Amino acid sequence: MLPELDKPATVFLSYTRVDQKRALPVIKALEQAGIKVWWDGLLEAGVSFLPTTEAALEAADAVVVLWSRSSVSSNWVRDEATRGRDRNCLVPLSIDGTEPPLGFRQFQVIDFSRWRGKAEAPEMQRAVRAVQGFAGQAPQPASPSRPQQRIDRRTLIAGGAVVLAGGAALAVWQGGLFGSSAQTDKRVAVLPFRNLSGDPGQDFFAEGISEQIRSTLSRNARLLVRAPTSIASVAKDGLDDLTDVADRLEVDFVLDGAVRRSGEELRISATLTDGKTGVTGWSEQFEKRLDDVFQIQDEIANAVAAAMTAQTTGTSKSSSRELGGTSSVSAYEAYLRGNAFYELRSGEAAYRSALAQYEAAIAKDANFAMALAARARVIVVITNNFVQASEFKAAYDDAEAAARRAVKLAPDLAFAQSTLGYVLLQGKLDLRGAWEPYAKARKLGSGDAGVLSLYSAYVAEMGHKREAAEAIKRAIALDPLNPGVFRLAAFVSYCGRDYPRAVEHSRKALALNSRIEGSHAHLGDALLQMARLDEARAEYVLENNEMQRLTGLAIVDRKLGRNDAAQRWMAELVKAVGDAGSYQQAQVLAQWGEADQALAKLRFAREIGDVGLALAYTDPMLDPLRGSPEFSRLLSELGFG
Repeated sequence: MLPELDKPATVFLSYTRVDQKRALPVIKALEQAGIKVWWDGLLEAGVSFLPTTEAALEAADAVVVLWSRSSVSSNWVRDEATRGRDRNCLVPLSIDGTEPPLGFRQFQVIDFSRWRGKAEAPEMQRAVRAVQGFAGQAPQPASPSRPQQRIDRRTLIAGGAVVLAGGAALAVWQGGLFGSSAQTDKRVAVLPFRNLSGDPGQDFFAEGISEQIRSTLSRNARLLVRAPTSIASVAKDGLDDLTDVADRLEVDFVLDGAVRRSGEELRISATLTDGKTGVTGWSEQFEKRLDDVFQIQDEIANAVAAAMTAQTTGTSKSSSRELGGTSSVSAYEAYLRGNAFYELRSGEAAYRSALAQYEAAIAKDANFAMALAARARVIVVITNNFVQASEFKAAYDDAEAAARRAVKLAPDLAFAQSTLGYVLLQGKLDLRGAWEPYAKARKLGSGDAGVLSLYSAYVAEMGHKREAAEAIKRAIALDPLNPGVFRLAAFVSYCGRDYPRAVEHSRKALALNSRIEGSHAHLGDALLQMARLDEARAEYVLENNEMQRLTGLAIVDRKLGRNDAAQRWMAELVKAVGDAGSYQQAQVLAQWGEADQALAKLRFAREIGDVGLALAYTDPMLDPLRGSPEFSRLLSELGFG
């Protein structure tokens, strides 16, 4: 049943007497907005305080709490705030910048520390809208001169906050939450859930839950889900206001939450916030056993998707278990630990720790496709960077077997298909074989920036400029603050011979992370092709990847007439990486005009399985060889053309 729209919203105001002077202007402004405020100053002498307060607290549409240095220590305020939290109608304000106490930090706090009592001030309008939302009323404009935000009142639901209770369906506004068009992709950022367990060792578990929810949402073609790298770059700036977070990430909605784990008991809270207004559109708290974590993740993801699309068309209803997941909590925990180690990207020890955790997950659930794919991926990373050539075949065969099993178990899992393509390309140099899984991954993973990035690099190497450009463009849209995505964008542009765009993307990657590996070399390569030799050399000097730095310097110094220096760089390259740098040595020799030696190096690279050969079809460094029949035969053997 719809609420009475002409009935005033009611507020219970919780504060300490010390802050009464600050509370009075808040009361006045709320009342000016047509909101009925209960506060202890209304109590008449002789009235029993406790029953009256409890009745008002239970009857109010919203509980507005004024957090301050004084109130965070008040047991009364904490108790009242707890009731507001448990009733899902808490509107927290910080009147002096004080952070709420533990147990209340998962809720977005409206900063009133600079508020000067004006009813039309943005912070007061946010508070009013939040109260009106909890009361099931359409937010009203601050004044006749201010344009009203479009909200479809015909299907406005009771309570304002859209709540998912048990397994019940979620009621939403017609045409999308807060009246946005159902025909337009909704953009959402899933922030890392906070760990409230008091044990820093559980951080991986809380963040893993939010990542699984993000993964589920990304399978919905109607949603544009920001990738975690961009989110992390904003989170490190410590932005507290979710509207600021939404603005930086250019999203319509922000999902944030918190996880408290105590033994086998689990409490997860989640809140969906409109990025423009700061109004809570959906909020729920789950208290269940640890074994129910998968059900909770699916419920949150489906509720959020429904709230943003308002229609089921295009919404993925499959659970994480149906798409390569597991029903084993211990396997899931090991998988999340593996992801945490992998994301460190700090060297061989971290990658091998990730591998051990993935293998532990698979030992607990042999059909855990996501863990199998993750294991295959990390084996390729370890082998490409830390293993001798004599170990290549066995390692790559192992990775391929794991990836193929993951695909067999979960053929619709984009991550599994993408990993198989990655293994075939980067491990087996099977360029033709990589096409089918990469193409499937592209179709299944249109909302996954990582899948799109790998696909774009592959098709760029194969010479498909348009497809590569389209895929990397969408990856940038999903992950606009990820330096790695821009590094790949530079690579895609370079393969397509668009050197100015390659320079632009490389500079963007470096602006986001001045130490990102490979971008100075990519920038140097593009400048070299533009005959800006001195600038190219300056970039090569700054490159922290030894192989790429030495390769670039050996080429550019020869072009600058510094032959002795070029020879020294080449000798250093051979000494530093040996046979593992055969492809790079061929690049140098080709640019030096020594075609026969360059071709011999490429043949040797082919024999040992040097994955650098995946670049050969589009690599401008090998242009001096392109008229050679032998080079054409080599490309054909590799699967190009």
